[in-house]
Amino acid sequence: CEKTTTKMSICISPIPLFSFAGDITQKGYEKKRTKLLAPYIIHTPGNDPSHVSTNDVQPPAPSSSSSHAPPPSSSSRYRERRNRRTHRNGGTRDDRYRSDIHSEAVQAALAKHKEEKMALPMPTKRRSTYVQSPINTRTPPDSSSGSEDETSVRRQSSLVAPIPQVNPNLQSPDSWINRSVQGSSTSSSASSTLSHGEAKPQPQSQPQPHAPPPDVTAVAPPPTRGPRVDLPSNAVVRGMSRGQSRSSMMETADGVPVNSRVSTKIQQLLNTLKRPKRPPLSEFFTDDSEEIVEVPQPDPNTPKPEGRQIMPVKGEPLGVVSNWPPALQAALARWGATQGKSPALTALDITGKPLYTLTYGKLWSRSVKLAYTLLNKLGTKNEQILKPGDRVALVYPNSDPGMFWVAFYGCLLAEVIPVPIEVPLSRKDAGISQVGFLLGSCGVGLALTSEICLKGLPKTPTGEILQFKGWPRLKWVVTDSKYLTKPSKDWQPHVPTANTDPAYIEYKASKEGTVVGVAVSKVAMLTHCQALTQACNYCEGETLVNVLDFKKDMGLWHGAVMNRIHTISVPYAVMKACPLSWVQRVHIHKARVALVKCRDLHWAMMAHRDQRDTSLGSLRMLIVADGANPWSVSSCDAFLNVFQSHGLKPEVICPCATSPEAMTVAIRRPGVPGAPLPARAILSMGGLSHGVIRVNTEDKNSALTVQDVGHVMPGALMCIVRPDGPPQLCKTDEIGEIIINSRAGGTMYYGLPGLTKNTFEVIPVNANGVPIGEIPFVRSGLLGFVGPGSLIFVVGKIEGLLMVSGRRHNADDLVATALAVEPVKTVYRGRIAVFSVTVFYDERVVIVAEQRPDASEEDSFQWMSRVLQAIDSIHQVGLYCLALVPANTLPKTPLGGIHISDTKQFFLDGNLHPCNILMCPHTCVTNLPKPRQKQPVGVGPASVMVGNLVAGKRIAQAAGRDLGMIEDQDLVRKHQYLTEALHWRAQTDPDHVLYVLLNAKGVTVGTATCVQLHKRAEKIAAALTEKGSINTGENVVLLYPPGIDLIASFYGCLYAGCVPVNVRPPHPQNLAVSKAACILTTQNLMRTLRSKEAAASVNIKTWPTIIDTDDLPRRRPPQIYKPPTAEMIAYLDFSVSTTGMLTGVKISHAAVSALCRSIKLQCELYSSRQIAICLDPYCGLGFVLWCLASVYSGHQSILIPPFELETCPSLWLSTLSQYRIRDTFCSYSVMELCIKGLGTQTELLKARGVNLSCVRSCVVIAEERPRLALTHSFSKLFKDVGLSSRAVSTAFGSRVNLAICLQGTTGPDPCTVYVDMKSLRHDRVRLVERGAPQSLPLMESGKILPGVRVIIVNPETRGPLGDSHLGEIWVNSPHNASGYYTIYGEESLQADHFNTKLSFGDPHTLWARTGYLGFVKRTELLDASGDRHDALFVVGSLDETLELRGLRYHPNDIETSVSRAHRSIAESAVFTWTNLLVVVSELCGSEQDALDLVPLITNVVLEEHHLIVGVVVIVDPGVIPINSRGEKQRMHLRDSFLADQLDPIYVAYNM
Repeated sequence: CEKTTTKMSICISPIPLFSFAGDITQKGYEKKRTKLLAPYIIHTPGNDPSHVSTNDVQPPAPSSSSSHAPPPSSSSRYRERRNRRTHRNGGTRDDRYRSDIHSEAVQAALAKHKEEKMALPMPTKRRSTYVQSPINTRTPPDSSSGSEDETSVRRQSSLVAPIPQVNPNLQSPDSWINRSVQGSSTSSSASSTLSHGEAKPQPQSQPQPHAPPPDVTAVAPPPTRGPRVDLPSNAVVRGMSRGQSRSSMMETADGVPVNSRVSTKIQQLLNTLKRPKRPPLSEFFTDDSEEIVEVPQPDPNTPKPEGRQIMPVKGEPLGVVSNWPPALQAALARWGATQGKSPALTALDITGKPLYTLTYGKLWSRSVKLAYTLLNKLGTKNEQILKPGDRVALVYPNSDPGMFWVAFYGCLLAEVIPVPIEVPLSRKDAGISQVGFLLGSCGVGLALTSEICLKGLPKTPTGEILQFKGWPRLKWVVTDSKYLTKPSKDWQPHVPTANTDPAYIEYKASKEGTVVGVAVSKVAMLTHCQALTQACNYCEGETLVNVLDFKKDMGLWHGAVMNRIHTISVPYAVMKACPLSWVQRVHIHKARVALVKCRDLHWAMMAHRDQRDTSLGSLRMLIVADGANPWSVSSCDAFLNVFQSHGLKPEVICPCATSPEAMTVAIRRPGVPGAPLPARAILSMGGLSHGVIRVNTEDKNSALTVQDVGHVMPGALMCIVRPDGPPQLCKTDEIGEIIINSRAGGTMYYGLPGLTKNTFEVIPVNANGVPIGEIPFVRSGLLGFVGPGSLIFVVGKIEGLLMVSGRRHNADDLVATALAVEPVKTVYRGRIAVFSVTVFYDERVVIVAEQRPDASEEDSFQWMSRVLQAIDSIHQVGLYCLALVPANTLPKTPLGGIHISDTKQFFLDGNLHPCNILMCPHTCVTNLPKPRQKQPVGVGPASVMVGNLVAGKRIAQAAGRDLGMIEDQDLVRKHQYLTEALHWRAQTDPDHVLYVLLNAKGVTVGTATCVQLHKRAEKIAAALTEKGSINTGENVVLLYPPGIDLIASFYGCLYAGCVPVNVRPPHPQNLAVSKAACILTTQNLMRTLRSKEAAASVNIKTWPTIIDTDDLPRRRPPQIYKPPTAEMIAYLDFSVSTTGMLTGVKISHAAVSALCRSIKLQCELYSSRQIAICLDPYCGLGFVLWCLASVYSGHQSILIPPFELETCPSLWLSTLSQYRIRDTFCSYSVMELCIKGLGTQTELLKARGVNLSCVRSCVVIAEERPRLALTHSFSKLFKDVGLSSRAVSTAFGSRVNLAICLQGTTGPDPCTVYVDMKSLRHDRVRLVERGAPQSLPLMESGKILPGVRVIIVNPETRGPLGDSHLGEIWVNSPHNASGYYTIYGEESLQADHFNTKLSFGDPHTLWARTGYLGFVKRTELLDASGDRHDALFVVGSLDETLELRGLRYHPNDIETSVSRAHRSIAESAVFTWTNLLVVVSELCGSEQDALDLVPLITNVVLEEHHLIVGVVVIVDPGVIPINSRGEKQRMHLRDSFLADQLDPIYVAYNM
């Protein structure tokens, strides 16, 4: 076996892999370069006689070679084997899929890929994650195996394999079969055809160290081709020659050079994606606005079945035997009485030595004792616990066949129905709850077990047996002899003639993992024994060696007592310790029959050299139980090859096909010595995937060689029907499901009548849908066809069927291909699972394998990339995901196989914990909607508008109510400038408290009355003019924590005639921006600014004057400054936008007073009102409410600094309750703090008397789309403390206008609509019902403020839009900002943001562009004036939107989906890089969950947004930058990612 596996690497060119950043030594560089270039160096045969140039070697046809290759001499074979054994160490391949021919086909297919080799970007992994062995101790794999003289022998043998010519036009059934006499599908001597076909670099022919390596990524260009524009991905290799870190200079999309490993990998990824996909464009389908997906049109060239309709196949009649017993129990009674000394069963211990032999006499007497005990001795005297017909679980370990046999036959004699199950080992066993489902559906209440087994069952601390998840309550009964009661002389078990009542129930796990019980009737059990006896020609007293599970299936059927056979049972544990034990048993006992699986053949072959003198000459039947696996043929051939010299006769190998429902379907009868061996079918895998049988002609790499499983069973009738839809009979050249009618088959799924009807009562129909008779057939779950001479061929199982894009693939075939790709260095014990998951309307293939503990990252990644290529070449199907998990972590079936359905569930739940993962959605997702083609603007915008009007569509615009005129002259003064308003209040109402500041304990730590505020402002103005010698109009930075000092300093600046710039402390780097002439701050902050840390980041000498305002002398300024015109700048408002830009806007005095007036009207603010404010007072509407509104309107503001909530989360809510506040303003981050800090404490708040029923409006101040989920959670959570569900609403502002919407006291509640996301991507707004698929809930952003008008505009044409369109929100209002505050004179760039005109419609109004997309909907609600209310909905920032596939996406929609994908995703952010979607997710679980997120994120984005994620980055919590308003800074994140500064846990590049 190892011959192929250890040398497989030679035929596949290594993929250039780039490990992690870090310097590389010259020696390391040489070594690495040699490795990289190995496949591209051609050796001429003249220079190096020991190598044949690649072109000379022809891989043999993957078919039965019609002449045998000469075997190499035994000595060299022995030496070669010895060499091989040193390589093995645990990497043995999974024997079910052994096929040297297939390995060679895979190698050839991979060699083909070499020409178009792409450098696949290797995922980046943080070193701490799963370090399995230190990098430097990994030894390079031994490249040669075997010495030179063997090479020539082997090479010679590989060249002698003529390809049989098949006439492609012949389609008679005989042409599927290659009747070569020697018919071996492989000879182990010719196993590694390509072993030395590939040139290996020799030291002397290394390239000169200074020559740059060739561009390994490009196919040799034709001479006419111009220079390559895109960077070749080997730029990485080149950049390493001088020992610098691996990175290459490349330009980002914005033309900024980025020096980073990440960008290189992304470039590689882009290069790999440039390869055209398989389906031509006609196969994509268009995205209708209603329906997302239609199935692609079938390819007209798809092969279709052409034969006639199949005729049912009949087995030979069941013979009539004179003394045949009336029931199976009667046979046991007979042998027990007449042949009591005759051995029935021999069990082996763990070393493979016989442990005990049970005779027929003992078996009979013990079974009778058990039957008597079960019926009479379980309960108290007068109650009978078990009645005939009750179901009983049999729980016996696989090492104890004797106890099981006694229990099984004891149950039959007591006429209770045994249900054998596996011994539960722990609470976490794979599929344990499904076994509970089986026990429940069978109504089992009692379990029989042995004393030893009972002791080993998992117990609770009190010593009771665990109640397993999903299991019914069970009584446990121990059946060891000493606990059984001997029946009285007159008691005899009742043995009636076999009838249709169930005799026993065999469990069966379906593809989805559900475990059901197949009931076998007494008559079926008896008939099946008779049919097997006839087919296998059993004689009385023969010896049979059984390696299979004796509790079910073949191991149970063939071991039956019918023919007084002596069964020698070899447990699985013995096979693991000594694979040859069964061969030795056959030899010692001269056994006539052996019952094995392919893996046993394979293991025996592997261990064969340990045994010289065994003889298999006594065997007349070697029954291969999984002969129905298409890959069994190579194991059978290889085994015969090795053991023919030990007396094994070719004709004794008998593959068979079985299933729990149909029992034995077909078995090859023992052959006559010297007769020609049965035929082989060599089928095209392409044909198979379309369900038709075709001789493999086109591509010899994708052939499947199948052996027959003999003829149908005696007394049975067989048909082949289509596996899906009605059971229509297949044509002769069509693959279908085998269905059987026979008395010897299962009768039902016990307790599940619905499922039963579908499986056990199938009436086949002809092409017209007419039933062909009355007889019910049973579905076998096997896929196959009938070959010449009525031989049955099986090509797969229904449960291993993957239906991808309308083609069928067999999971076993894919496993075989994956195993043929040199798994020895990577895959642990050949453990590979293949299944499909449904993502975006189609099945997607997933492969999960266990990784060897010592496998290196490089080897694993290389293996994964090769598997991709091999499966693509051979099966023409793209893999969706390939994952490697640590060794021994996949859920196991009781006999050590992989529990597929649990593995699939783990994958979907994100519990698989892979250590390596490769997603390839780009190649296999071919059913995405067509990219949107934007219409050229050929039609003038004006005609669009006219069209809209004609069609009766409204132009999307809305307005708040009028501000109205102010008549009173005194008020005009007050309203024009805030300084005058404060002065006026200080004179008219000096002791009115404007501000109250609270600390974390809710205690008032500061207040300001009108006069106090006025006096403090005067002091500060005086200090500015004296100390700071400030001129009017100069900028002054305010550096304060949230509080009253900040407010006083603001008015101090206005009094002094300078422009205040409010800055969040203490970010020294922000100071430069505002060209400040002076800084006002507190003493504490002043110390910080003068500290060493600050000095390290900023040159203090360049700083302006710093004035601390804590203890200023009592001075008054000479006069309070009055601006000559209201258009002068009052203050600068600085904010970090979500794209990471720090932008300042200029707010004029006129805008300030208009805004304050607008808020006063909307919220009905006046002197007797109290409001509570809990948000950061540094920019936007937050600053206006904190500093300006009270002075203008005279209401009292209770100020709660948000940072105090970190120590006391209930501060804000208890303040609202204590002061009976009606209106409060907060930020999203404050809401989040409350939800996280008080989520579990609502009862406690109630007990403290917190009552929020007073709150009429709670407004969240933000410049973004309302966060509906957050506001909903908040309302729901605090409903218990009286918060009205109608209270919470949001505001909306932007940089060009700080307050556009704000929910006021009057007017309708904010409404929520559900928008179709598919339409939104096309910039259309289509409302749908709540709960509609693909719908997005959006909440109105509050009511439009008085004096504000908005209109929705097409950002490209600048024309107004109808109200069913998404467009940019433009705003016209007296409080628009006056422009950006810029440092470098970029005013012209953004001037149009503030003063711009529509391209048609109303040409005079000046609008400001908010930069946000939204829409206006007229609602049914009425506003204060009685008109229908127009609601404004904000969807997202225009700068943030992602344009992908011609559609417009909003990052928060994708992020919402991503955050739902797995419990460990804390926060996520998305952005694009070139045209790839990058998803960054913060992992809040353990690092072993990191890779689980990759497929889940890819799935959810594909399902919900129809996008393929290009790169998934998993990072630590807190890595995604968030600004002070709680908005994600996606552009900062993008820059850090591209500059490789994130220190990610894992970066996956989806191919």
